[in-house]
Amino acid sequence: MASSNEKPLPTPISAAAGGSGGNAPPGRPTTVDSMLLDKGAAMLQALRPVKHIKQHVCTFALYAHDPRRQVETHHFVSRLNQDVLQCAVYDADDKHARLIGVEYIVSRKIFDSLPAEEQRLWHSHAHEIKAGLWVSPHVPGMLEKAELEKMAGTFGKFWCTWQVDRGDRLPLGAPALMVSPQDDPAADVRPDLVRNRDDKYRYSTTELPAARADVAVPAEPRPGQADYWLRHRKGFAVDVVPHEMKCHAPFP
Repeated sequence: MASSNEKPLPTPISAAAGGSGGNAPPGRPTTVDSMLLDKGAAMLQALRPVKHIKQHVCTFALYAHDPRRQVETHHFVSRLNQDVLQCAVYDADDKHARLIGVEYIVSRKIFDSLPAEEQRLWHSHAHEIKAGLWVSPHVPGMLEKAELEKMAGTFGKFWCTWQVDRGDRLPLGAPALMVSPQDDPAADVRPDLVRNRDDKYRYSTTELPAARADVAVPAEPRPGQADYWLRHRKGFAVDVVPHEMKCHAPFP
């Protein structure tokens, strides 16, 4: 079960195995009882972590082990403080969207405090923002500008748990490390992905860089071991392997 496995073995619930319902998850329609419970719980429970989400960012991500595989991502962002953000990442922004992973975003100050081995897992955001790939749908450009200034110097670590681009109808196998688009032919975003996003939200990504020309970026956009995959052309893949358990008591 490796994150680098592009074609996992077919299962009864994989699209590759001819499962019904296209790429939709397998399962029965939601019952009225369940819907009533959801509505009641929503009125009675605080749901504070979810309600703390304040932003929607649409951008693109590349698989660290194979940057030719790319996906449009929708980050729903909440702040823990000014230096640490956490994002629930979906494949769309509608009610049927699938939760495909999580990204953590930190400031340069926090990133610099990480050991080198850890820094290798993080990517920079400067190019993504300057190139117009990172957008906040429906937010006016003038209101978005101040946030772009802050985000241009941040770093993210994004784990994808549901590889929807393979046609997986459930989260299968190990999580995959994702990286950000960069100003390098190996890290370009496919034009069809950008075009589809632009059509959906009525953007012109080719015009956004001019509008963001005055967004300041760090003099050293890739400090330490950031964007390790791009510097060394070596990505990271996760494998699930058997490991000796540390048991607190013997098994019966």
